[in-house]
Amino acid sequence: MVSSSHEVLHQICQKDTEGMIRSFRRLFHVPFPEPRVISVVNTDLTEIAPVERRVDSLVRVDTDEGDFLLVLESQGKRDERKRGSWPYYLSYLHEKYGCQPVLIVMTQSRSTARWAAQPIRLGLPSWSSLVVRPLVLGPENVPVVADEAEVARDVTLAVFSAITHGRGPDAAAILEPLAAVLETVNPETASVFAELVESGLVDDQAKKVWRELMMTVNYFFKNPVAVKLREEGRVEERIASILRTLDRRHLDVPDSVRRKVRNCTDPDLLQVWADRAYDVTDAADLFDSDET
Repeated sequence: MVSSSHEVLHQICQKDTEGMIRSFRRLFHVPFPEPRVISVVNTDLTEIAPVERRVDSLVRVDTDEGDFLLVLESQGKRDERKRGSWPYYLSYLHEKYGCQPVLIVMTQSRSTARWAAQPIRLGLPSWSSLVVRPLVLGPENVPVVADEAEVARDVTLAVFSAITHGRGPDAAAILEPLAAVLETVNPETASVFAELVESGLVDDQAKKVWRELMMTVNYFFKNPVAVKLREEGRVEERIASILRTLDRRHLDVPDSVRRKVRNCTDPDLLQVWADRAYDVTDAADLFDSDET
């Protein structure tokens, strides 16, 4: 079962991928190329064999230096079975999408971060056939962001700070400036950030502090007008993603197909079409016969 934290992680990937990449450059000291096109990819890696395999979130980032898949995994504790699946994920994704996969693991535990960062080597002891080196976000490499002005400069980094350091006596000092800045962010983005922090905090006292802080801004998240705007935003994003994917795959897209996609207001149906857009060889195959 996919947990709420995984669902929120997927949302934040969609809402602020550029912000995440800025944070990755700063935290990992890895020169991620500047994004040119960003699109969310279906996370289901299941093959014909009846074994379900699913990454937490998957985002394609096209740059002038090549195309990459950001494979994001949220890891609460050591899990050797999950770690053993990471080489499979990367190999399968490279074969399926023809992009270079980049594994990023996020955790709140220092020991789990050190465990996850260890290279995974497959092959002979003296000659590895495959080496996987995860990039890990944890308490040791994510700075504490507790100044409101700094939060406002980089809200994404502040969210990572909250979920990796938001426990114990420092929790309130980190969470209070973040909550204050979220009141100034557009409601849809603020809601996603707030949910990610809520699901990422493991300390009971920190959760209590965060919920109390969020009571003052819940109006903006639940207001019917804001809800309607968020829904319209999701529809527009998915329409753009579908057409962008078809165009980047150099498929002929008739006006009738573009019109049908643009006229659709069902976000769930648009997500189905967005997933299909990566695999169809004819743009008309986006639609099932009962959808035409």
